[in-house]
Amino acid sequence: MLEKLKGIEERYQEIDRMLLEVGENYQRAAELNKERADLEPLVTKIRAYQQALQRYEEAEQLREEGDSDLRILAEAEMLELEPEIERLEQEVKTLLLPRDKRDERNVIMEIRAGTGGDEASLFAADLFRMYSRYAENNKWTIEVLSTNEIGIGGYKEIIFMVKGRGAYSRLKFESGVHRVQRVPVTESSGRIHTSTATVAVLAEVEEVEIHIPESDLRIDIYRSAGAGGQNVQKNATAVRLTHLPTGIVIACQDERSQLQNRQRAMSILRARLYEIEEEKRRSEREETRRSQVGTGERSEKIRTYNYPQSRITDHRINQSTYNLTGFMSGNLDEFIDELATQDEAERLATVGVDEA
Repeated sequence: MLEKLKGIEERYQEIDRMLLEVGENYQRAAELNKERADLEPLVTKIRAYQQALQRYEEAEQLREEGDSDLRILAEAEMLELEPEIERLEQEVKTLLLPRDKRDERNVIMEIRAGTGGDEASLFAADLFRMYSRYAENNKWTIEVLSTNEIGIGGYKEIIFMVKGRGAYSRLKFESGVHRVQRVPVTESSGRIHTSTATVAVLAEVEEVEIHIPESDLRIDIYRSAGAGGQNVQKNATAVRLTHLPTGIVIACQDERSQLQNRQRAMSILRARLYEIEEEKRRSEREETRRSQVGTGERSEKIRTYNYPQSRITDHRINQSTYNLTGFMSGNLDEFIDELATQDEAERLATVGVDEA
């Protein structure tokens, strides 16, 4: 590990030398400055770690060679340094973990009603509002890509993009089945119902990153319609893409032009295909992985929203909070922070430092 750290610090020093010699090659200077900025937090931590190790070695030598008073002082310093060295080593290992290159990207989120009929569709709408408020809290923007509404204000499906730096790094933990327990507005007897909605989180993918041959696509054009068959357009602007090799079907009808709907459908398709490839790569490295989206059955869940008790429970971290109103208003960070910490711990446990 120390050799690896030495190599990183040498690269950092080399970048400094190269920046002095880059002259007016501004593109190269920008590339070097970015690499330097990426390495700087790690190098700062490495230097602190190395200094702590050096102080420990000096104290250890003093304990062996000094008189009785110096030995006592040296032992005291060694005891003080041990937890600091352990903490710094852990922080260095964390910074050495491979970054998910998607973390800084925009996000395409898909929310679909699961079991529970109209109540599941209403819950899907509640989740969309929750994520919209979370995006607003983080100064991200929301762009709706596709909707399939029901007449009472719910969604059978809604697909939207969250645009903002680091959106994927935070929202990727929201993938899975969300379960709600409450008395539906459609229930006259006051009985508590259990319904579900599934959430998928996909990183936005550039066209150059994944090529989709035209021969792999079947494209259907049709007239779009609003909820309940209203607002039927005279022109055929809705687009349905079928990816023949996988059977994935994407339909977009919310834009006024056929071109815009096709562009949106293609962006969703690219994100889904990219996620399939990423899942294959992850499966090669790990024997078991969580699937991103379950079937929507009540038994599969990552989180439960219990309205009668104002309780939200995340089953992956076995954590609950009793501020459902605040949570549904977009205050998700308490859970997301803990999920990020758990993910980091799991990666530290399964990824060797040499691999990092």
